[in-house]
Amino acid sequence: MLDILTGAISLGLIWSIMTIGVYITYRILDIADLTVEGSIVLGAAIAARAINEGVNPYIAMILALFGGMAAGLITGLLNTVLRIPPLLSGILTMIALYSINLRILGRANLSLLRLRTVYTVFEDMGINRTYSVIILGLICVSIIICALYWFFGTEIGCAIRATGRNPQMARAQGINTNTAKILGLIISNGLVGIGGALYAQSQTFADINSGTGSIVIGLASVIIGEVLFGKKNFMSRLISLVLGAVLYRIIIAIVFELGMPANDLKLFTAITVAFALALPVFKDYLYPVKNSIKEG
Repeated sequence: MLDILTGAISLGLIWSIMTIGVYITYRILDIADLTVEGSIVLGAAIAARAINEGVNPYIAMILALFGGMAAGLITGLLNTVLRIPPLLSGILTMIALYSINLRILGRANLSLLRLRTVYTVFEDMGINRTYSVIILGLICVSIIICALYWFFGTEIGCAIRATGRNPQMARAQGINTNTAKILGLIISNGLVGIGGALYAQSQTFADINSGTGSIVIGLASVIIGEVLFGKKNFMSRLISLVLGAVLYRIIIAIVFELGMPANDLKLFTAITVAFALALPVFKDYLYPVKNSIKEG
């Protein structure tokens, strides 16, 4: 049971980086960005190909970051310059990235077995792969949370938040909302690219289909984190995203252990997201008097 929990925690920490990226577009920019289904594979593909070519794994991570940022830039330009709706812009970029990812990988699956990864330095110290993933995952998540907390407190970060909250008012205050959207999409998909690179190295391979359903997983983690761990302030929201991603992976691991077929994973995820989204409605039914007092 301990191995199951540690494995779920390690995966949860990696996917929490992608979850934070999804949160930036879904909650801050108020955009359902499907680019992430392609940019997570893009990050994995770039890192895997670079490592196979002899590039230092940490430099490969930076390349994956830039690759994800480029994907977000394309989606942002399609939306702001060509006036294509944000949902369709993400779909178009996602479709294009499938072919691009295939070209980068050279095949449908690229192995990283017996190659040095970002986790190797911890394994050289005698730490097994699962705990190496947890340690590096905690380091990356901590750095990302602190960096985002600082950034979204700056003038540019506040402009991005204002654009998502009320674009008309933001424009009235002199904010270039198109630039703010592009920046938000770049940051979001850059984080997703990093998550993809870490995931590929933890699994020792990059697969062209590894991003399928990632947007649903990200949304499930966002909703679970917000509902169960609160959203009092921006820092607590960021931490709740990590906890939500970890808890989601623990739930999945336990359900698999209880005998759920792997083919039913997507169905279970969809039901979980729907249930989490409907929790406020259930609370209204269970505590109508308390909620009416709060509203009054």
